[in-house]
Amino acid sequence: MLLVIDIGNTNIAFGVFRREALKGNWRLSTDVRKTYDEYGALLFSLLAHSGLSRQDLKGAIIASVVPQLTPVFREALSRYFNLDAVVVTNENCGIPVLTDNPAEVGADRLVNAVAAYAEWKKPLIVVDFGTAVTFDYVTEAGAYAGGIIAPGIGISSEALFRNTAKLPRVEARKPERLIGRNTVESISSGVFYGFIGLVDGIIERMMAEVQTGPEVVTTGGLAPIVIGESKYVTAADEFLTLKGLRIIFEGKRE
Repeated sequence: MLLVIDIGNTNIAFGVFRREALKGNWRLSTDVRKTYDEYGALLFSLLAHSGLSRQDLKGAIIASVVPQLTPVFREALSRYFNLDAVVVTNENCGIPVLTDNPAEVGADRLVNAVAAYAEWKKPLIVVDFGTAVTFDYVTEAGAYAGGIIAPGIGISSEALFRNTAKLPRVEARKPERLIGRNTVESISSGVFYGFIGLVDGIIERMMAEVQTGPEVVTTGGLAPIVIGESKYVTAADEFLTLKGLRIIFEGKRE
């Protein structure tokens, strides 16, 4: 079986695949203060709780946007599971990267592009709703052509709280009504519908620029709050990144 790890700024997602079947998945908060022993022990416990053991794992692959944690996880996997993990880069992701500086593109964005193109085989806009929201364009030939990075809805809400004297911190979620009748409702409405406008506006502008009729594919932990409100976000693949990691690993073995 294959262990896949997506190290993000807010969360770390783990998955175990037996061939194409996802047999287990977990999510931890990202903490750069934890040692390889702590992460190794946590992962060991999660696997055991799901009836899996280290002997079940025959390979591992990591996508990371937190450079401090990449060597920590490689060491944890080496010490606790005797695995030499593959770390995804623009050079081994298996698709052309057409940006000015391919090395600076986040590994998760490349992995998502791989997974989405493997399923759709057509031009794509891949949207990932994480700490930041990213919009990436994949060409008809399956190349990563670049994208857009914008503040996630949580960042926007937190920034409003931190940079004003009297406005309270408000959870990022869909409000009951558009026109707020108090400060909390007003902030909630502004943050939420402002974010929906950002999402749809960027997607529309990308579609107009590329002129290829791309499919919109979405993922990320905050995608569910957008579904049904955006004109373009109608569903999300929760495990898109994990699937992409499996595809890249299998591609390296072929």
